[in-house]
Amino acid sequence: MKISGFTIIRNAIINDYPAVEAISSILPVVDEMVVAVGKSDDDTEGLIRSIGSDKIRIVQTEWDLSQLPGGKVMAIETDKAFQQIATDSDWAFYIQCDEVVHENYHETIRMACKEHLTNKEVMGLVFHYLHFYGTYDYVGDSRRWYNKEIRIIRNDKRIYSFKDAQGFRMDGKKRLPSKLIDASVYHYGWVKDPVLMDRKLRNLSSNWMGKSMKERIEKMEGVFDYSEFDSLTRFTGTHPVAMEKRIAAKNWDIAIDVTKKRFTFSKWVMYILEKITGKRLFSFRNYDLI
Repeated sequence: MKISGFTIIRNAIINDYPAVEAISSILPVVDEMVVAVGKSDDDTEGLIRSIGSDKIRIVQTEWDLSQLPGGKVMAIETDKAFQQIATDSDWAFYIQCDEVVHENYHETIRMACKEHLTNKEVMGLVFHYLHFYGTYDYVGDSRRWYNKEIRIIRNDKRIYSFKDAQGFRMDGKKRLPSKLIDASVYHYGWVKDPVLMDRKLRNLSSNWMGKSMKERIEKMEGVFDYSEFDSLTRFTGTHPVAMEKRIAAKNWDIAIDVTKKRFTFSKWVMYILEKITGKRLFSFRNYDLI
């Protein structure tokens, strides 16, 4: 069995992405790691090379910035990276450069790949998600955050990255038949020093963000306001080893009151139903669980 990892990255240093941590977190699971490095305004390629693993193969690309609206360029670049993985790989493990996998799940992931290797009906493996917000101490627990997504797919070139590269589809937008595995992805895209977060979002807002986010950013004065959330809970687990150095170096603190909930009545009902049943009804999915 052979597993290829793949990811995309551009301007990792300017936007303070945990790209090194993301890639390092799945290196023990994969046999090769394809990193599509877009032409950057910083030394992103040097940063990736500094990881120093012979599993890493860098592919140089140039992003078509006219495709930024809606994040379409992310899917285009993800497909480029997917096309570069070894032809003899059975599985392709996709990781975005603000996502990290806990080492506790490495064996579970490899065992799941092995278990479903010969069952060609299974086209993808679905992971649980934890979305951190503000600091490394809080996670989103509302329907605003997707709670599951495909991150391992068959090495089948009928599969393509969908919309903004959140998930995958095949054969004319068909959802992938998939298995849910007992492993989680830790998403850190909304954890940053408030000044850096403001800068990052301003860099993206003109072409990427929707109207409401643009308006929210314009009200700020160089410091992102983390107080506008609907529901958070305190994180009590452990972070991946790959994140330890970054977390130890964090130099900001945000006072968040997790008892505050900001829901409409209908969202309150859906939130409570999910907490009682453990099921998220009527949610968007890029996969069909089998």
